[in-house]
Amino acid sequence: MTKDEAWNLANHWVAAWNSHNLDSIITHYDDAIELTSPVAAQLLGMSDGRVVGKANLRAYFQRGLEAYPDLHFRLEDVLWGINTVLLYYTNQKGTRTAEFMELSATGKVARVVANYSA
Repeated sequence: MTKDEAWNLANHWVAAWNSHNLDSIITHYDDAIELTSPVAAQLLGMSDGRVVGKANLRAYFQRGLEAYPDLHFRLEDVLWGINTVLLYYTNQKGTRTAEFMELSATGKVARVVANYSA
């Protein structure tokens, strides 16, 4: 992954979320996606906050869009590595968020670990 590819992915990802279009959002993810997030733990009532598989991820994202109808992300920075990217953004509540994403061979997001400011 190059710096330009990382920024391109990040900008498209944020635009999809800000559109609240679930079909656009989910296109960024691999079928075998694994996501870990404290927000998933809260919204889904599961202690490990782990969501596995695209269908389960879609259901989680749908619940998130319903829970936060004013959801909006402002991209602050992007860090990139070998088949990885870290998106640093602020949400509608002012919470700073860093999402570490590992990409599959096809360039889709295969693993996510989300972290939030205290």
